[in-house]
Amino acid sequence: MKSTPYDNIVFRDIDKSAALANTISKKLHKLERYCGDIIRSRVVLEAPHQHKHKGKQFKASVELALSGKPVTITSESESIHRAVSGAFASAERCLKERGERRKTLRHQALSSSEET
Repeated sequence: MKSTPYDNIVFRDIDKSAALANTISKKLHKLERYCGDIIRSRVVLEAPHQHKHKGKQFKASVELALSGKPVTITSESESIHRAVSGAFASAERCLKERGERRKTLRHQALSSSEET
């Protein structure tokens, strides 16, 4: 990732928090371990209007611009910290699966070229 971590965190209807921004920055850097081709990232934190039955729900979205297909993952929870953790856990799983698929395709391509 080329940009500074604080430039790509958007707070909507939530007070800016340096501690939360720092946590997100660390989680973004951790994602780079699983996928080195992250071009750009953006995290959107928001507190949408209150639901009558669910109460206040926070929403965290992680948008990753990758070489190939972009990935957007969203998580909702009663706590902004749980929403952030859920979104990043899903993003981590997604990037791991993507890496495994690429390895499998690479091995299939190598084995088919050896056969010919």
